[in-house]
Amino acid sequence: MTDGSPVAARLSASAGLGTLSAVDLIDGYRRKAFTPRDVVDDVITALEATDAACNVVVTPMYQQARAEADRLSKAMQAGEACGPLAGVPVTIKDLVYVAGVPAYAGSPMNKAFVPQADAAVVEALKTAGAILTCKTTTCESGYKLTADSPVSGITRNPWNTVRTSGGSSGGAAAAVAAGCGPIAIGTDGVGSIRVPSSFCGVFGLKPTFGLVPRSPGFSPPSWASLAHTGPITRTVADAALVLGLIAGFDPRDAASLPVPSRRFDADAAPLDGLLIAASVDFGYAAVSAEVRAAFTEAVRVLEACGAAVRRDGPALDPGILDHTLKPIAFTEQAAAVAARSADELASSEAEYRAVVDLGRSYSGTDYIEAGYRRGQARSAFQKLFERVDVLVTPTVAVTAFEAGTLGVGSIDGTEVDPHLGWSPFTWPINLAGLPAATVPCGFDRDGLPIGLQIVAPWLDEPAIFRVAAAFERARPWASMWPPRRA
Repeated sequence: MTDGSPVAARLSASAGLGTLSAVDLIDGYRRKAFTPRDVVDDVITALEATDAACNVVVTPMYQQARAEADRLSKAMQAGEACGPLAGVPVTIKDLVYVAGVPAYAGSPMNKAFVPQADAAVVEALKTAGAILTCKTTTCESGYKLTADSPVSGITRNPWNTVRTSGGSSGGAAAAVAAGCGPIAIGTDGVGSIRVPSSFCGVFGLKPTFGLVPRSPGFSPPSWASLAHTGPITRTVADAALVLGLIAGFDPRDAASLPVPSRRFDADAAPLDGLLIAASVDFGYAAVSAEVRAAFTEAVRVLEACGAAVRRDGPALDPGILDHTLKPIAFTEQAAAVAARSADELASSEAEYRAVVDLGRSYSGTDYIEAGYRRGQARSAFQKLFERVDVLVTPTVAVTAFEAGTLGVGSIDGTEVDPHLGWSPFTWPINLAGLPAATVPCGFDRDGLPIGLQIVAPWLDEPAIFRVAAAFERARPWASMWPPRRA
């Protein structure tokens, strides 16, 4: 397409091996239809074009990726046994350690930091034969829900480069959306997988807290009690495949759950017998009219898939953002840079310094009291899941806003916190530690994607995959592409 119209872009399929799902790539390797080197060359071309338009790459790993692709191509040609993700390209968010590769975490303070060990998720991916192609953009220390930082600048949305990709896993989601390989690894402290996945029209999964270990490093250790690691993909099946490989106990992570690795399925079975709670606003949140309309239609689709839906939701305190989340999240952000001097922080964004200052202003009593209120929020979700099997909400209350801004200060005339108030459905799930995913469920009048959030009880990722796969079959999205950047 040549006119840049987002609506026209929705109707045009993107070409290239980098646009294939991981499942399709694995099948193509089995049939010897192409080689890992063929795929990696295409993905690097796509990454270079997308980076030029959207700014998604912090550190390229192209030389290493080509060398690994050549090694795997020869091994496959010789009939050697390879891992379950052999030859599948994966990008890694720049908060996650890759040995020997800088981990800036969006912060000028980390300009000289190069980790010497892989994060557990990277170890698992390498063992499975995945090919790492680059580190993707994030905001400073993951503190906000865009991927803009003093290190990498502004990350943009491939559907419309005037708009933000969301974040903080913004480079990860934008790269998947633009056909730069099927899998990205992101992190999520207050919505940082689900928000950019919603804004960019892809599938994003935040697993149960502790299901995917964060050891041996997470740069820096911000959102200590809130952060999850998980996959961003185009298809539900790809996310299920990846989660089965990266989940598992790791004693190096104190939050890691002692559960064995397992296989996750994404079979698109009917939803007969499933009881779903649907909440468009948690009873108090401001939500744009277009997001409300898309959510209403998505609920109707779930009912057509066989689910029984009741209008219900957790009984949350409307003041949960200021009274619960901020004392916890911002204190943990401040603690992550407690050893940094004012001179070191001077190169940080003003908004980040404001978050750190606010975090430092909370007392230990404030933090503990917020923890008590956090327990009340968890109980609200637990009580909800005694009545229903799954909860669905909008993923974000708005669609992608102007790139380079922190957020929106109002929604259809109602004032909201410009930092986190326009994403009222994501961070309560982090407070509760529950698994949640976002699936594309529509577009606004400007052709920007809208997401549906699916939340399940603790360790019930299978319920998320069941609902997501059914929705994907009823309203497929993988053939909808933003403009291809050449």
